[in-house]
Amino acid sequence: MRKQLCAILFFAVLALCFTVDSKVEAAQPATLRIGMSGADVPDLQFRLKTLGYFQTDITNYFGPITRKAVIAFQKDYGLTPDGIAGPRTWAMLKRHSVNKPELDKLARIIYSEARGEPYKGQVAVGAVVMNRLKSPLFPNTLTGVIMEPYAFTAVMDGQYGLTPNATAYKAALDAVRGYDPTGGALFYYNPKTATNSWIRNRQTTAVIGNHVFAI
Repeated sequence: MRKQLCAILFFAVLALCFTVDSKVEAAQPATLRIGMSGADVPDLQFRLKTLGYFQTDITNYFGPITRKAVIAFQKDYGLTPDGIAGPRTWAMLKRHSVNKPELDKLARIIYSEARGEPYKGQVAVGAVVMNRLKSPLFPNTLTGVIMEPYAFTAVMDGQYGLTPNATAYKAALDAVRGYDPTGGALFYYNPKTATNSWIRNRQTTAVIGNHVFAI
């Protein structure tokens, strides 16, 4: 009975966190241009930094360095390189980058799902999350991808609550920056423990450590 109560409380907390995060992520950030400041600027700079476009310290001011980083990102992702972080630029950033809370969540899911795997295998788990974020088949926020019902065993059994280490954070950043050793996988499983026949019939793209990756 005590274990059942703990499980109920755990999932209740997860549901509350997901609801709050979803509301925060649903809010549209401001259109930003050079000379502006505000709470959305650090988010913009952090996202650009995770992708390697912004090399200096995070601030709340949109100056020439930020504008240069925005233009570089826009050029690489097929957007009009006007140096303005408008709706299209924000939408693209949110599909291909993470903010600080999302990086923490990505490191957490990597650590809880793959801490015993080789480094490549840890990056691979992060890559699956990022691939799902970019796919129309899955939720369009990183929190939504991770908290989707039955998506990740570690969320279901509570291991998601473990504190990630530095290796998990490094693997998360590599995954965000496009390192994908899975070949575009959207799923993975451990063939020694998986009981779902559906997942075993997916097309395999890679085998890394104890995990089979598939599309």
